[in-house]
Amino acid sequence: MDKIFCGIDIGGTKCAVALVNEKGKILDKILTREHTGKSEERLVVLVVSLIRQLLRRNEIQESRLPGIGIGFAGHIRYRDGVVITTSNLHGFKNYPLRDAFQQHFSIPVILDNDTNAQAWGEHLFGTGRSMDDMVFLTVSTGIGAGIIINKKLYRGVTGTAGEFGHTIVEPESDLVCTCGNRGCLMAVASGLALPSLYKKKLQEGKKSTLSLPPDFDLSKIDGVILKNGLDTGDPLSREIILDCGYYMGVGIYNIFQALNPPLIVLGGGLTNWGDLYLEKIKSTFYELARDMIFDPIEIRISTIHGDAGLIGAAALPLE
Repeated sequence: MDKIFCGIDIGGTKCAVALVNEKGKILDKILTREHTGKSEERLVVLVVSLIRQLLRRNEIQESRLPGIGIGFAGHIRYRDGVVITTSNLHGFKNYPLRDAFQQHFSIPVILDNDTNAQAWGEHLFGTGRSMDDMVFLTVSTGIGAGIIINKKLYRGVTGTAGEFGHTIVEPESDLVCTCGNRGCLMAVASGLALPSLYKKKLQEGKKSTLSLPPDFDLSKIDGVILKNGLDTGDPLSREIILDCGYYMGVGIYNIFQALNPPLIVLGGGLTNWGDLYLEKIKSTFYELARDMIFDPIEIRISTIHGDAGLIGAAALPLE
């Protein structure tokens, strides 16, 4: 009988629950956005009901599962199963999320950061499945990393290793990160940074050919809008994408010097910017690394994309 796994991916705007087979294929999935705005306890009740629903409609007994894996968008104290803090959902400060789920199930529940879950999914089933060591870097609303060393997730003393979005790449920048520091990678190259980058370039006198309504709220500038601008020849969109690619290249250079991995996998929504963005990242990295690369290092795009976190969460019991 094939092994079946259950994974949960809890983010700021969507929550997904899935059954996954041992090859990393999603067999069934439920997606909801009703978790936003709920208290910690009500969110747990909602997700538990979705798990029960998924098991019933697939005629699977809970006892058949080796465990339930949860990827959560926040800082996680892994050994205790506690959410230290999150900027994506209301509440959850020092909240024992693992134990809150565990009281509903007789099988083990494992809680980890969502980027760690993505990295684990890529390691087992995606771009990094043949590698003992790798780093998965998600570039989306924020920027974070999951680190695989000797086929295991490296979490650090607390469980928060991989917060490369908060490494400083431009100390003199006037862009302030959500952490309060200036010039973090996340402040100059993430989805959160795009409205500020767009406004800043307009203030510098740069011109945009984006077809935006006169009353458009520039705080809504996102990766999709800039991708459309790139595709239609908007010079400002192209410049911002190249700037973000440059800083991501600097960030990857720092990862290379700190960890020397053979593979860095990029995932997240901003990778949809395509070849221009990826080539800027690579060219910046290789220009900085020069003759310090003594063995091959690859920078590649995720092959399981948006489902990496869900699949990786389901597979956490395999670690």
